[in-house]
Amino acid sequence: MDHRVERDTLGEVSVPKNAYYGAQTQRAVENFPVSGLRLQARFVRAQGTIKKAAATANMEAGGLDRRVGEAIVRAAQEVIDGRLNDQFVVDVYQAGAGTSQNMNANEVIANRAIELLGGGRGDYRLVHPNDHVNMGQSTNDTIPTAIHIAALEGIERELIPALEALRDALGGKAREFHGVIKAGRTHLQDAVPIRLGQEFGAYAAMVDHGIARVKRASGDLLELNLGGNAVGTGINTRPGYAERAVEEINKMTKLNFRRAGDLFEATQNTDAVVDVSGTLRVLATSLMKIADDLRLLSSGPRTGLREINLPAVQPGSSIMPGKVNPVMAEMLDMVCFQVIGNDAAVARAGQAGQLELNVMMPVIAYNILNSIEILTGGVRAFTERCVRGITCNPEICAKYAELSTAVVTALSPRLGYEKAAALAKEAFERGMTIRELVLEKGLIPEEELRELLDLEKMA
Repeated sequence: MDHRVERDTLGEVSVPKNAYYGAQTQRAVENFPVSGLRLQARFVRAQGTIKKAAATANMEAGGLDRRVGEAIVRAAQEVIDGRLNDQFVVDVYQAGAGTSQNMNANEVIANRAIELLGGGRGDYRLVHPNDHVNMGQSTNDTIPTAIHIAALEGIERELIPALEALRDALGGKAREFHGVIKAGRTHLQDAVPIRLGQEFGAYAAMVDHGIARVKRASGDLLELNLGGNAVGTGINTRPGYAERAVEEINKMTKLNFRRAGDLFEATQNTDAVVDVSGTLRVLATSLMKIADDLRLLSSGPRTGLREINLPAVQPGSSIMPGKVNPVMAEMLDMVCFQVIGNDAAVARAGQAGQLELNVMMPVIAYNILNSIEILTGGVRAFTERCVRGITCNPEICAKYAELSTAVVTALSPRLGYEKAAALAKEAFERGMTIRELVLEKGLIPEEELRELLDLEKMA
């Protein structure tokens, strides 16, 4: 009573009675009980977009009965709207190329379309998953197309705005802290003075460069191999179908996708996604540098640098009362570690394409979308819960700037490198500032020394 029996080309399969998916999806559920992970809702929405566009194009090309096609369009829209997400049940680690994932979509849409036509689930005489929903398509063109659509939507609509907000917040702190002079540090050792605002301005520029890189790389995602079908030849497609399907995708997504110039290359290779993933890895390295700098600069509160203060957002220890940790920066680090790991998986999977097809697309899809998703969430939280609330301690910054023996660099042209180095060594050993030691020795008149050791001018 709880199941229905369906048939596929391998025989009978028992499927949950109320499931919209069918035999091939059920086989995948049984064959791949690997991780419990599913391809993201964004990917499923992209699949619905493709199926709706394909049905529309096939109706116009004269290949699909309009009554059946309209039912498929309505069912696909429900997938786009997320109303059938719980019916996409195939594990990420599944049949190569994503055949099971494609059939999951075909079966769900077919069975929902059957219902809309007044039939019962599993009655594929009304709407067939392969013959109707998958008409003119293959796993080999729909899955990479779905990856491109889902990834580009995530980048343009979520990740880029999150990065822009972080860049602007860091730029705001750069302006706010412009008048604060502090010691620069290279090799984690004292260096010549710098403005705290210059430090934060560099962080803002790093994020801005990251935005530009991501935009540049993601532009290649606009190329789709839809219509290339199994190997790029477009077998079993009608004239005008592919062009019309891409037009429909653009209409739904409000993006400017285009057919790939070489459908054979676009079916064999996942280079565009590999490139985007690598760019996200570069972005992650920049974000980690920023997060780790903030952890260092805020270290303390009494035995660290304490040049800046990060917002206290939660208690930091289960045993040490009163301890507060830089948790938002730590969170962002962990996000970036995962992104770098995801990129390793994407790069290896991209390399594993053989002859006319890359069969590792499900793991590519999951990892690139996971990177986009966690970077977006991590950056948003980091911006709102950390960066916007940063304050500084100008007195501590000024003290370190004056204590730095590296300020002797400004005296090197006047005294010579070797004499300046000897002064730096003696000042450190005696616990004096360079200014105090030079005045004690009478090496430079006080007024001239004040001009040479003007820390604001040095910065």
